[in-house]
Amino acid sequence: MARIIESQVGARRIIKMSVDDILSIVQDYQRIVPRFSTIEDARSYLSDTVIYIPEEA
Repeated sequence: MARIIESQVGARRIIKMSVDDILSIVQDYQRIVPRFSTIEDARSYLSDTVIYIPEEA
């Protein structure tokens, strides 16, 4: 599961992801992208897509 790490300097946080998180994102990407003929079409579609990664409790 993904874990958010609070930054000691600045307001930006880091998301630490597990191998399963990354593979899940890649699998979703591979499922979605073959529908499009150009990278611009894929980028446009993915920019409107929300991907959730569960956070560790």
